[in-house]
Amino acid sequence: MRISLTNSNRSFSAAGEQPLLEAALASGLRLPHRCKSGNCGSCRARLKQGTIRYPGGAPLGLSAAEVADGQILLCQARAQTDLVLEPTEIRAADEPGVKRLPCRIERAELLAHDVLALYLRLPAVERLEFAAGQYVDVLLSGGRRRSFSIASPPQDSRSLELHVRRVPDGEFTETLFARDPRGMLLTIEGPLGRFTIRPPERGSAGRAAARPLLMVGGGTGLAPFKSMLSAAFGGGRTSAPAGDGREVTLYWGVRAARDLYADSQLRELARVMPGFRYVAVLSEPDAAWSGRRGWVHAAVLADFETLAGLDIYIAGPPAMIDAASVGFVAQGADPERLFCDSFDYALDSVARHRSNAATRS
Repeated sequence: MRISLTNSNRSFSAAGEQPLLEAALASGLRLPHRCKSGNCGSCRARLKQGTIRYPGGAPLGLSAAEVADGQILLCQARAQTDLVLEPTEIRAADEPGVKRLPCRIERAELLAHDVLALYLRLPAVERLEFAAGQYVDVLLSGGRRRSFSIASPPQDSRSLELHVRRVPDGEFTETLFARDPRGMLLTIEGPLGRFTIRPPERGSAGRAAARPLLMVGGGTGLAPFKSMLSAAFGGGRTSAPAGDGREVTLYWGVRAARDLYADSQLRELARVMPGFRYVAVLSEPDAAWSGRRGWVHAAVLADFETLAGLDIYIAGPPAMIDAASVGFVAQGADPERLFCDSFDYALDSVARHRSNAATRS
């Protein structure tokens, strides 16, 4: 089938059982994507002509309103006819910005029992220009990829910090945790993604509307927010949390106190920087914990009578994003100003984990 794109003169071919995103990437196009499992909604496009199907049923990453608007998720959709699509963004593989680079793991730091910080050093002659909130793909054998948000600030474009959570039976992460990964060579591609701070909206008089920012992270979903905060605060040299005078509130949800690997830094930031508020929420705390308990999105709903007038950014596991998105919109959040970044297992890791679990049972 032939797939044509309305906002460019580009097109590509896709076999009937081939995911549209996979076909587009194979043709050299760089379309927004993240989880590749239908949860995050990053690869959405509007179907202008033609018919598609979802082998696994309607994906969770699209709301009923988005489906009614003709939007589809390219990572799950299969073409049944020739199509005309209107994607949100297109980049060719060789366009400036997206690079494929070798790098070396300069050092690794165990942040928590199951979270490792990797510090990647790029070649001396290369830089990776990126926006806070974007991510890179680590390229593995057989065309497989693992996606990780960049936790370091854009100001340092030659050294990248990634937060890697250990995935049970994960081919890539088990290798990193099994031995000291320092000196390991990797190939990365990026920057990718559009989970970046949007500029303030313009009011009727043309002036920027100062909508406060609400950031909600689950687990290593803190990583893109760490980059955003580092970029916005400029290393502590500004009192404007968003770089434009907007206030910022960060909710970070994890299971137990031992998982709060950046708690002291965030508390210190909240102490010294006016306009920044930080709330830690534990879903499985011990008796010694005196802070907030429960699900992180529930803490937000309890603290805000209405979420109208906020720009909301959510990063973390798909289940958290799904629950937060539904609850936040019900409490007044503008769906057009709600942005999500889903941290999901790679499909081959999920399949391997399920297979191993079935073998053991």
